[in-house]
Amino acid sequence: MYDLLFQITLFLYIGATVGFVMHVVTLKKGVRKVAFAILGTAFSLHTILLLLRWLAAGHTPLVNLHESLSFFSWSVAAFFMLFQWKERVRALGAFVIPLATFGMLGAAFYSRKVAPLPPALQSWWLPVHATICLVAYGVFTLAFAIAIMYVIQERQIKKKRLGAFFKRLPSLQTLDRMGQLCLKIGFPLLTLGIITGSLWADSAWGSYWSWDPKETWSLITWLLYAALLHQRLAVGWRGRRAAYMTIIAFGVLLFTFLGVNFVLPGLHSYSTWYE
Repeated sequence: MYDLLFQITLFLYIGATVGFVMHVVTLKKGVRKVAFAILGTAFSLHTILLLLRWLAAGHTPLVNLHESLSFFSWSVAAFFMLFQWKERVRALGAFVIPLATFGMLGAAFYSRKVAPLPPALQSWWLPVHATICLVAYGVFTLAFAIAIMYVIQERQIKKKRLGAFFKRLPSLQTLDRMGQLCLKIGFPLLTLGIITGSLWADSAWGSYWSWDPKETWSLITWLLYAALLHQRLAVGWRGRRAAYMTIIAFGVLLFTFLGVNFVLPGLHSYSTWYE
């Protein structure tokens, strides 16, 4: 049941991605409505999928890479729909939903087998810490997509070559405002995720901080987003510099989320389980 529902959900995310890209190409409202309908169906099934996994495992489905990538994609889709409800940016789906789809494709490569929790994860801190971190990642994914849109739009204006994307993308002011809003939402969540992780580490291993590779790169990620937030609020950074900094910070976040598990094994290596 779970495998079939996962495959259907993945197929619907792919369909939504195609729909949003086609909308950017054609600018037809009907295509956009179909894309949203497909995404809404995918998100609903995805929510059911997570609940089924939770019931089958007996714990929050945020332990291995299959579960983490699946929940990451769910949070990306959730925040995209929230932003669309508030901002109604037409082209945003073509930049954000492919990222959610890639997350689901990544999850498809890992085993969906439910494994027993190791002792360190048998804690109520698991749903608290992991959920907060992955939701923050979802918000920063949205910020990354918005930054890419900003760079594309800004280059067209700078070169005075108002190509096909110009009338399809929002104004630079709108994109910059949305990027700052994502940062204001995501940074407190990331901060809370690190704090809850430290409290969990003390409970599980007797130390708030052990300079494990995952912890170290989480701190580096936090410092980058903290610097970006400071530059925006205190120094007044806007536009291109903020967009490029957002892209760089997201690259580091991806390494913290995924790369560290493979390149720098440590106390958090259990999250690479795929047997």
